[in-house]
Amino acid sequence: MKISTKGRYSLLVMIDLTENQSDEFIPLHDIAKRQELSEKYLESIIKLLVKNKLLVGLRGKGGGYKLTKSPSDITVGEVLRIAEENIMMDDEDTEGMHRTSEYRTIDMWGKLSKMIIEYFDSISIADLIVEDPGNDFVI
Repeated sequence: MKISTKGRYSLLVMIDLTENQSDEFIPLHDIAKRQELSEKYLESIIKLLVKNKLLVGLRGKGGGYKLTKSPSDITVGEVLRIAEENIMMDDEDTEGMHRTSEYRTIDMWGKLSKMIIEYFDSISIADLIVEDPGNDFVI
């Protein structure tokens, strides 16, 4: 299993929007600048997130993007399923299996894929936000 830059950057966009959410729409160039990512590449990611109703966009002056629901209601699994074609373990396709022994591993890979999906679905975007602990030093 490999998560592409599209999947990783999709999560960064969602985290950025969560950390900077307000009543205002957040411009794409602000997200790109904060995350030090290509605005052009982020456009394609944003389109997917808007199309799948995780974000809403507004064009023009004062435009940008906002989350459509609470970060605690958006899971990492949901974001990755939108961004990635497949987040399952790559079992090299069963069609390519020639030895009988290779078929014995299919269930194992399937169970691992299920565990990975359940794990990602158990983490919300809100869970990824690190609160600034401040200066609570004890001397």
